[in-house]
Amino acid sequence: MAAVVIACLASGVWWLSQLPMFTLRTVQVDSVHGTELQHVNKLTLRAGVVGRIKGNFFTTNLEQVRTAFEAVPWVRRATVRREWPDQLIVEVEEHEALGTWGEDGRLLSVKGDVFTANLAEADEDHPLPALDGPEGSEKEVLARFLELRTMFAPISLVPEKLDLSSRYAWTVKLDNGMIVALGREQDKTTLKQRVQRLVGIYPQLASRLQDGIDTIDMRYQNGLALSAAALVLPDDPHKPVKAAPKKAVKPNSTSTSSKIKQRQ
Repeated sequence: MAAVVIACLASGVWWLSQLPMFTLRTVQVDSVHGTELQHVNKLTLRAGVVGRIKGNFFTTNLEQVRTAFEAVPWVRRATVRREWPDQLIVEVEEHEALGTWGEDGRLLSVKGDVFTANLAEADEDHPLPALDGPEGSEKEVLARFLELRTMFAPISLVPEKLDLSSRYAWTVKLDNGMIVALGREQDKTTLKQRVQRLVGIYPQLASRLQDGIDTIDMRYQNGLALSAAALVLPDDPHKPVKAAPKKAVKPNSTSTSSKIKQRQ
């Protein structure tokens, strides 16, 4: 008898759940933080996903709906809940791109997530530094990039490329074109000490080599090595290294005549 009653109740619940009034009529898309979405168009997002939602208010699988929304470019995370009697409320968190990752066109977010989206759209927000490293090192590279950005600020230089090699050696390229080899971290202070040493001496180097420095190797314990197109090595190794004199630009005939008159 009890089994019959349970079966009848179950049938009644199923019948009620299939009533037209419980057909999903609205899928509302909002931002998790209540701010305007920058790269995700709500109408396009909803139109692209709604067709894949199966079932009604009671029977639709919220986990499948969440997965469908999170498969859309620029969507980092989505939460889905029901709202009586015929709505789904979807809250979306967007990725915020910090830079590119690797050489295959992927992006790295400010939270260290690697994702795929339109690079042109990401570039509209701000110039994208190029970051790279072994698989699984994304968050570490992100943390070091942010630290280096702060460390180089006193000399008004900005990292635009940071690479962590397979041997876990760091190389950074700055926005003046200079490439700095920082090497592997021996301890937590290795990079900081090497950058501070460079920041301390850089103004003197820049004043002597006004045409720019190509590379600087900071892996030496008490010194550095550098290469620069304007650097001339003396024949006598005991003499100090000097910057190459700037080549005079050959004047045209008009300017030559003018200079001759002035000298006379």
